[in-house]
Amino acid sequence: MTNQANVRMPRSGMTLDFPQSLGVYDDYAGAQKAVDHLSDNGFPVENCLIVGTDLKQMERVTGRLTTGRVAVGGLLSGAWMGLFVGLILSLFGSSSVLPLILTTALFGALFGLIWALIGYAATRGRRDFSSVSMIVATRYEVLVEHKHATRARELLASLPGAKPSPFDS
Repeated sequence: MTNQANVRMPRSGMTLDFPQSLGVYDDYAGAQKAVDHLSDNGFPVENCLIVGTDLKQMERVTGRLTTGRVAVGGLLSGAWMGLFVGLILSLFGSSSVLPLILTTALFGALFGLIWALIGYAATRGRRDFSSVSMIVATRYEVLVEHKHATRARELLASLPGAKPSPFDS
């Protein structure tokens, strides 16, 4: 377990005075289960904090980028933006609505196509794939205000499947 008791975070709503560790969990669900158990037993959970530690970035490659895929993506996103602008303008215009919406969608599609191809060309083949990424924690530590630590540990000891507390000697 990490010693979070001596670590002070900047003042916001995300701080505890003299926090003490209740446990470290391999996944968020385990930490959430512990805090939920405290809540179910009437514990003042506003004195708890779940901290994700050992952050890592994960990037899932979703496919290969080609000029054609980039062009279609730019065309579609531009058309959606043009459609949105056309709908907004139609609220304030007195002219025919359908031609206005179609014209802005067409200009948006053209602009999106050109902009996407310029951006793709600027990478010069250094990133010819699409991906999604996220930052995840590999461990989650549940902290509690020092004045509530003893009661919280007693309640967590009654949690089915709970690990023995490292603070029991």
